[in-house]
Amino acid sequence: MIFLKTQLQEKLFNLQDIEYKAFHSRLMPTVDPDTIIGIRTPVLRKFCNEFNKTDEAKAFLKDLPHKYYEENNLHAFLLEKITDYNVLVKELNNFLPFVDNWATCDMMKPKCFKKNKDHLIIDIKRWLKSEYIYEVRFGIVCLMTHFLDDEFKESYLDLIADIKSDEYYINMARAWFFATALTKQYNSTVKIIENKMLDKWTHNKAIQKACESYQVADEQKIFLRKLKV
Repeated sequence: MIFLKTQLQEKLFNLQDIEYKAFHSRLMPTVDPDTIIGIRTPVLRKFCNEFNKTDEAKAFLKDLPHKYYEENNLHAFLLEKITDYNVLVKELNNFLPFVDNWATCDMMKPKCFKKNKDHLIIDIKRWLKSEYIYEVRFGIVCLMTHFLDDEFKESYLDLIADIKSDEYYINMARAWFFATALTKQYNSTVKIIENKMLDKWTHNKAIQKACESYQVADEQKIFLRKLKV
């Protein structure tokens, strides 16, 4: 069977970097290498800026699932540009179940989240309960990005501690969350570690990542290392 590329896919293949494809494929074991075109992120973002101005972009957002990794990334970049929070969340809810890798998940940083924190925390709590791996991961990363500073509450730590999963990319995000929390809200977060509220793997990985950070004091690192199990 011969696969005919769409006009958009033809344009994306014109941006291909074969060496980058080989390198990037090794970073994402969950993605079929045949579905990776090989486009550097700044190049794809530049393309997105122009593509976003077209009627084709609106149709593209509705055309799920996509075939190529870069189509998913283009979709993510288009969502970042949506300024209406309700429209954005509707589009995210359509898209997140089709995300199949950590890179596409983590690169989505919608600007309008910053001005809609009251609504965002409600949606984060819903994403954390999803059956889809990368929808859960997206919720974790959003909570880490937007709620570990001025809007921090200790109860947010429990939201992530209470997640029970065998999925590597969920638990790695949980470890990343707690390592980051240790740099920003140490006194609250260290209680989670002291009380061993996480599964063994996430517990130890969070300590490891925190000890790799320049934002954690040396005396704190010494104490954390003693808490490894």
